[in-house]
Amino acid sequence: MTPGLHAPSPSSAQPGAGGGAAVSTSLTGTATAGAGSTGDARVLVTPDPVTPDPVTPGPVTTDPAARRSHVQRRTAVLGVGLLVTAVVLVLAVITSLAVGARAIDPTTVVRALVSYDDTDALHLMVRELRVPRTVLAVVVGAALAVCGALIQAFTRNPLADPGILGVNAGASLAVTFAVAVLGLTTPGAYVPFALLGALTLTVLVYVLGSFGLSGATPMKLTLAGVALGATCTGFTTALVLHDRSTLQVMRFWSVGSVGGHTLDQLAWAIPLIAAGLVLALVSARSLNALALGDDLAQSLGTRVATTRVVVIVAVTLLAGTSVAAAGPIAFVGIMIPHTVRWFTGPDQRWVLLYSMLVGPTFLLLADVLGRVVLPTGELRVGIVTGLLGAPVLVALVRRRQVSGL
Repeated sequence: MTPGLHAPSPSSAQPGAGGGAAVSTSLTGTATAGAGSTGDARVLVTPDPVTPDPVTPGPVTTDPAARRSHVQRRTAVLGVGLLVTAVVLVLAVITSLAVGARAIDPTTVVRALVSYDDTDALHLMVRELRVPRTVLAVVVGAALAVCGALIQAFTRNPLADPGILGVNAGASLAVTFAVAVLGLTTPGAYVPFALLGALTLTVLVYVLGSFGLSGATPMKLTLAGVALGATCTGFTTALVLHDRSTLQVMRFWSVGSVGGHTLDQLAWAIPLIAAGLVLALVSARSLNALALGDDLAQSLGTRVATTRVVVIVAVTLLAGTSVAAAGPIAFVGIMIPHTVRWFTGPDQRWVLLYSMLVGPTFLLLADVLGRVVLPTGELRVGIVTGLLGAPVLVALVRRRQVSGL
């Protein structure tokens, strides 16, 4: 009798001491008539699904009082730092009034400001030469630093400065046109042209950067600004080289300087820059939301389009007025926001406030350094900021991680 082929039904193995495993058996083989083959027995062992150990979460600080205390301490530290920065700015102002080709002691400076005597040569030097120079350095330094912080936050590009959107190039081209074609030679007459050039380039950059389904993105705005800025720079160079008298006027203005002005000539610059600073402070909270992305900012209630318009107007006022008054001064807009952000963090409210104080301090000290570094004559502040700013820019590029925005 030929035996049949019997396959036992699978059986579930009992778990062992080591955690157990399910064991199933199958009997395979062939039965041939006249042969008593029972086949090969093969055991397949399938491990049980691994159940992860329960994870015990670490302690999470959810105490509102603790969070509030941390915020208050941080705010107090930043407030004290802001006060110290303001004191340093006052000292820089006094230094700018006292130091130059001829040193003047602080008591004489105070007397020249409080009880002016127009027959005293030192009083005349302080009131007519150094006060306008110091005032212009303060307002232009604040404008350039805040403008740089705005553009870096707006484009989310940590290496941006007021020139990246083409604002400086547009203002420079308009001023060069006014000098070459209309024969204007006073900074006060440059203002309408500088503002018009800055605004025109800013609007063009925004329009070009808004093409496409994604709208105005930081990358497209940056690329459009660089392209249009290079175009304006080419036209500016052509105008300057075409006419000798234009070259004579523009070769000093284009370097960047805060000297050679009177208080009457600066009366137009202060209100325009003040308006730009106010708009910048108003947009600070919205810029914090934009750092999270447009979609999330809109979900938080931020009007993205309105914020962009406000920032563009502020940048136009700050950069256009600064270029008209002092010429294009480089590196202030990129150095100061980074220096400030190392201490304040990415909160734009504190970044803008600190930039408003650190920018003038830096520009004043750079101007003082330019007055005394040469035995005869002086270096214009645009040259000094370039010499100081280039190593800082190299250091920023070499850093592995740039300060977050």
